[in-house]
Amino acid sequence: MSEQKMSMVEALNSTLDHALATDPDVFLLGEDIQDPAGGSFKVTAGLSTKHGRDRVRETPISEQAIIGAAIGAAMLGAKPIAEIMIADFHLVALDQLGNHAAKLRYMSGGRTTVPMVVRGFFTGGFNFAAQHSQSVEALLAHLPGLKIAIPSTPADAKGILSTAIDDPDPVVILEPAALYGVPGQVPTGEYKVPLGSANVVREGSDVTIITYGVQVGVAQAAAQELEGDGINVEVIDLRWLVPWDEATVIESVRKTTKAVVLHQAVKRGGFGAEIAATLQDELWGTLTAPVIRVAGANTPVPFAAELETQHMPQVADVVAGVRRAVGK
Repeated sequence: MSEQKMSMVEALNSTLDHALATDPDVFLLGEDIQDPAGGSFKVTAGLSTKHGRDRVRETPISEQAIIGAAIGAAMLGAKPIAEIMIADFHLVALDQLGNHAAKLRYMSGGRTTVPMVVRGFFTGGFNFAAQHSQSVEALLAHLPGLKIAIPSTPADAKGILSTAIDDPDPVVILEPAALYGVPGQVPTGEYKVPLGSANVVREGSDVTIITYGVQVGVAQAAAQELEGDGINVEVIDLRWLVPWDEATVIESVRKTTKAVVLHQAVKRGGFGAEIAATLQDELWGTLTAPVIRVAGANTPVPFAAELETQHMPQVADVVAGVRRAVGK
């Protein structure tokens, strides 16, 4: 398969362009997504000019309206891709997303599907302050009926979005803005990341780090540092949180017998607790140490740069967590 080097923004833009060009049921809606703005980080740049304003629809500043309109269109057979500009604003639309999009298939006995995608970015490290910097994946993962993904590479951004567009149920994609400009090799042509499939980005034998999003790079840097001390770390990028790849994670931890769960979101009630509980259930007799969680501090995200850095897990925090797991 041939590849092309591009950023995550370019990979997302290319995937949306292809979907609009090849599937007449696909349309985009959201705030500031038409040209000349093309979205806050230019993910939709050029698409309204190329495909028309009926296919790339500007909306009012109302997340409830965006999600509500997408649900109605999806119920009638369209494939809307709704942009929620910043992940924090999912809380404004939580009623539409959690009480309607997530439940319609179940409440209709399978007769009504909602084939919609909700995508947008989350920050952290941008000094955007508390109302524009939090990670909301654990809140969304608690709602049965939603599928949730967080890509960490341009290739995964393309593959996850392609899979989500063809899924008959609502899929939420949370894109790390910190990785938008990071380049990577992206397969050309048709490419999908299978639903619920994790990626082992680094093989190891002593301890497994399970993570996603921006923290994949943090985990790899920590693993590189620990290698100098003779600690061999396996790193798993979940990619999908709902459903998450329990089989791959359990197989890895069964091999290493130790696990560290890492995420940017606050530790209390974070998605890492779900992973840790599953590992405790499935591998109680195999684990040789408690499952360690390394996560954000249990506070709103600070505005000041030095405080925001302390809030989010850094390489040193991961190194300390791994050392605790292996008893060094």
